[in-house]
Amino acid sequence: MAGRARATFGTVALVAAGFLLSSCDGGGLSPIFPTPVSPNGQDIYDTYIGISIPAIIIFVGVEIALLWVVLRYRRSRQPAGYVPPQIHGHTGLEVVWTVIPTIVVLVIAGYSFLTLQKDFQPITNQQMTIIVSGRQFGWDYKYEGSEVVVRQDGTLAGDVIPFVVPTNTLIKLQFEGTDVIHSWWVPAITGKTDAVPGYANYSWMKISQPGVWRGECAELCGSGHSTMQIIVQAMDQAAYDQWMAKQVAALHPTPSPKPTPSPSPSPKPSTSPSPSGTPR
Repeated sequence: MAGRARATFGTVALVAAGFLLSSCDGGGLSPIFPTPVSPNGQDIYDTYIGISIPAIIIFVGVEIALLWVVLRYRRSRQPAGYVPPQIHGHTGLEVVWTVIPTIVVLVIAGYSFLTLQKDFQPITNQQMTIIVSGRQFGWDYKYEGSEVVVRQDGTLAGDVIPFVVPTNTLIKLQFEGTDVIHSWWVPAITGKTDAVPGYANYSWMKISQPGVWRGECAELCGSGHSTMQIIVQAMDQAAYDQWMAKQVAALHPTPSPKPTPSPSPSPKPSTSPSPSGTPR
């Protein structure tokens, strides 16, 4: 009786823990992912949900079946000296438990592969391109077609300088590393993308609303790895244009005019007496 009570309590506790976890407010649709603000971020979230829900259903089904077998055929319910039937081999069952998991794994692989092909390939219809360079320890963002570069130097003392982009603009991201492999990850915007020395990786984003989103380097890259914060700030087009104009002006400051020298005073006529004593 005590064993049954413990099993029932354990089952209820697991269900309650799952319910509480699912209701946590992690800043988005789940405790794991924040609310997506870019279509590829939404694709990754949808893939996560599409894989997780069937996986949870399968897990719960297997655990229920296991619990039923343990309780139904436990030793305390069998007569003394009971030996269960010894069955060796069952072709139909073996085919089922081989084929079904294989199908599930292939579906997950195909679904994930299609998402990766859609969201991590170089696009050709971009409205602007930004080259993202990872370094020990920080990020540089080069706005193609301008001289503007935003440097995010790694720190734990506060926030880094934000990487600013306009909203509702399709932006091509080209990733490269300058020393070791880094990985750029802002969960609300896109998935992890490696910045590899000598090799270009690509992603893109199209943020739908103004705001600030955070991320981090997701590849262990050295002693300063933990300092490699990422902050992305999206502005509407007018505010972004003003920000860009300030960055350009800071690169080419207008020299202040030199002061005009004042004219020298004219010499006064001499009033010294002439040799004859008569003033001139």
